[in-house]
Amino acid sequence: MTAKPRFLGDLDPRQYPPIGVRDEIRRNLIRKLRRGESLFPGIIGFDESVIPQLVNSLLARHDVVFLGLRGQAKTRLCRLLVNLLDDEVPVIEGSALREHPLAPITTRSHERVKAEGKSLPLEWLAREARYGEKLATPDVTMADLIGDIDPLKAAHRKLDLSNEEVIHYGIIPRLNRGIFAVNELPDLAPRIQVGLLNILEERDIQIRGFPLRIPLDILLVFTANPEDYTNRGSIIPPLKDRIASQILTHYPRSLEEARAISESEAWCDRGDGLPSVQIPEFFLDILEEIAFRGRESEYVDQKSGVSARLPIAAREVVVSQVERRLVRDPKAAPQPRIVDLAQIVPAITGKVELVYEGEQEGTLQVARHLIGTACRAVFDRHFPDAMREGAEERPPGRAAPKGEARLKSDRYKPVLDWFSSGNRLDLSDEMDDQSYCAALEQIPGLEALAREFLPADSRLGRAAVMELVLEGLHQHSLLAKEDVAAGAAYSDMLGVMLEGLK
Repeated sequence: MTAKPRFLGDLDPRQYPPIGVRDEIRRNLIRKLRRGESLFPGIIGFDESVIPQLVNSLLARHDVVFLGLRGQAKTRLCRLLVNLLDDEVPVIEGSALREHPLAPITTRSHERVKAEGKSLPLEWLAREARYGEKLATPDVTMADLIGDIDPLKAAHRKLDLSNEEVIHYGIIPRLNRGIFAVNELPDLAPRIQVGLLNILEERDIQIRGFPLRIPLDILLVFTANPEDYTNRGSIIPPLKDRIASQILTHYPRSLEEARAISESEAWCDRGDGLPSVQIPEFFLDILEEIAFRGRESEYVDQKSGVSARLPIAAREVVVSQVERRLVRDPKAAPQPRIVDLAQIVPAITGKVELVYEGEQEGTLQVARHLIGTACRAVFDRHFPDAMREGAEERPPGRAAPKGEARLKSDRYKPVLDWFSSGNRLDLSDEMDDQSYCAALEQIPGLEALAREFLPADSRLGRAAVMELVLEGLHQHSLLAKEDVAAGAAYSDMLGVMLEGLK
């Protein structure tokens, strides 16, 4: 590898011209587009929506704000912009503003270039060091972002307060020739947002009331939630007007995209002595459906959304649940059961904001409701229609009115008859594999349903499908279910209703 020039006299202006960061990004973006390279690796589901808009904005040299609900890869997109910068760029050694040696912007750097000439020492700045971000909070000050006057330095060096030498630069000037991102922009106090106006429009900074102007070369990107979601603040209209491009992000629009995101982000291949957990396809669909159901639920605040982090965390908890069973019983198969879904409630409760009706039902009950509706969606996708005529969606935990259940498919009749005969099925996540499978296989017609409509490669996998059938029948109010410690119990719905009347 050729050594980088260490002094100004060795720097070839044709090879390292003082190009602006926006032009640099535009040039590298065009090069990647021509080569057909991946622009934003790891970003899934935005190929036909967000990414084309972002590419157009960058080609136009625009500042950008990503507007969307939480968990929509806004910050990830900001951080990936660094890949559009050059590998390394030359800067004047010791320059706080990382000035290009052929285009200094401060008085001190001009004087150094004039005095030291070709012997002016250089530094090389890697692309990763040219990106910075700040989480907007109400306590962020102008000094944090832009800078302030240091009166002690002025007194010690006997300089006027308007002299550049007495300025303590904030994070934005120190990222000159780079990319700066502000996360959650509406949380920034309005008076601080006003301080960004000059940077966006005039590309310079002003410190307090002194007539000091320093031109900056910087790309600003912002992230924000929709303004009707947060009561903590909003983007002031003048700032919104000066951010040239506003790009709306969104959640995955298909189950396949959602699964691909979770697959790339979830920590499941742990490789620490325990067998690798094998999660069936239908089970992965259930975990993703929890988020999809939450984004439609009447109990969840749709203005806050349901983050894509929910199914990622849920998948990791399921793996941990299976690992816990493996530690207790090394002979157990490394596969999850439907009953294990009760353990993912902690991965749900912190990621959904409830409306008044949801708060009345309770966080735990709503989480269980979302898990149940996800199981129902997957069950309906694979098995014959079990819905009742005239059945309506009910709040979690409320039984169907008497006489509502009218079975549409007689394929489930042997299963329901077994329960109506007074039988009850108790399942636990602590059961060994043999007991778990035997308990489900004793129910007439259940195994045949599993084999026909959702075949599995193993006995335990087939048992998990059989448990899905029972959960689906419960979600259609054809079976009663009682959540017990570390498990669940299924029984006849009518029997439970009559017992309740007694």
